[in-house]
Amino acid sequence: MMPRAKLKAQKVEAAQALLADRTLPEGGAWITKARNAAQARVRDMGLPTKRDEYWRYTDPRRLTDAGVVAGALHDTKGEPLVFDQIDRIKLVFVDGVFDEQASDPLVLDGVEICQLSQAARTDLHWARDLYGSLDARAQSPVERPLASLNTAYATEGVLIRVTGKPQKPISLIYLRKSETADAMLHHVIRVEAGAEATVLENGPIATRFNQVMEVDIADGGTLHHIRAQGRDHERVGSAHLFARLGEGAHLKSFTLTANGALIRNDSIIWLDGAGGSAHVAGATVGDGAFHHDDTVFITHGAPRCESRQVFKKVLRGGAVGVFQGKILVDQIAQLTDGYQISQSLLLDENAQFLAKPELEIYADDVKCSHGSTSGEIDDNQLFYLRARGVPEDTAKTLLVLAFLAEALDEIADSAFADDLRTRLEAWFERRG
Repeated sequence: MMPRAKLKAQKVEAAQALLADRTLPEGGAWITKARNAAQARVRDMGLPTKRDEYWRYTDPRRLTDAGVVAGALHDTKGEPLVFDQIDRIKLVFVDGVFDEQASDPLVLDGVEICQLSQAARTDLHWARDLYGSLDARAQSPVERPLASLNTAYATEGVLIRVTGKPQKPISLIYLRKSETADAMLHHVIRVEAGAEATVLENGPIATRFNQVMEVDIADGGTLHHIRAQGRDHERVGSAHLFARLGEGAHLKSFTLTANGALIRNDSIIWLDGAGGSAHVAGATVGDGAFHHDDTVFITHGAPRCESRQVFKKVLRGGAVGVFQGKILVDQIAQLTDGYQISQSLLLDENAQFLAKPELEIYADDVKCSHGSTSGEIDDNQLFYLRARGVPEDTAKTLLVLAFLAEALDEIADSAFADDLRTRLEAWFERRG
């Protein structure tokens, strides 16, 4: 085993090499301060390696290499975009760059929307106390250098301040046109007290991407976050969701992932106010050279809060799924209700599911549970459907969709859930 000091030195050396030719973007005083602090964190922590505890199941080299391996563009002609039939305000990014011409005007009652590139040029902005702050907080007890790398160097993204209850969801649409697109996006969302909004994300972003979303939900606020990662088979990427919830605040975040070479989704959430709730869920389908990692860390820091982690993965053909989930309950967080479930359905003997569920509890009046299972399609259930005239492929698809249903049920709006169910059905029809 490599000595810890030597490993640390190698990680720092790798970070220095990666940053050697990079210059921090110019900007106003507030964002320059945040970027300098983030860059210093990366230099101090170094880059992640497979020897790190929370990277032991996922090799981060493709996320940290200096160059990007070209990825063929996926032909999407004839395929409607996810959420295309839903009325929404559209913000379009092409290869990680905001496309003003393809986007709707950034005007919606109850919401303030600004491009990060524009806000960064100002000396005063509402996001000045938020940008980079949750990234910094998340570095303990687990270091997350890819997030700090993003905070330091990202120039694209949107800053969203929700002050009311807008009638339309805010839709972030990511398109890829370059085989070597390498993108960093940093979004900041502030939900004011009593406000409520829905944020949608869909598309491949880039051949390789590093994305951060920092979310601050004030007392009584609510955010619905629904993300669809699909289309490109060769993309690699890392996405961080950092969220801080006030008293009586609510977050529901759901991610559907299909295809891709390597995707790592981190969700780090703090329940800082009494009576809040955080639901994080995901449904994943993949085959072949597909590696998908969900890493979740929810901290209960106040009493009477609820959290749910519901993750389902359907894998075959050598695909690998990873789940690392933790519930941390502070001593003050009495009457906590924490639930965590991670399950995989392996459609052949070549697929693999790796799970690491964790509970760390310091309060004595709590209700917390976790479970993790891995299995295959039930032969009895399959026989039941086949005996009633259901074709085998259709029967298998029905059983897979039933398996994924608990995760999809975490989506509050049935219109969004139905759209994603349709995408899943189409995925299985194409794959056979």
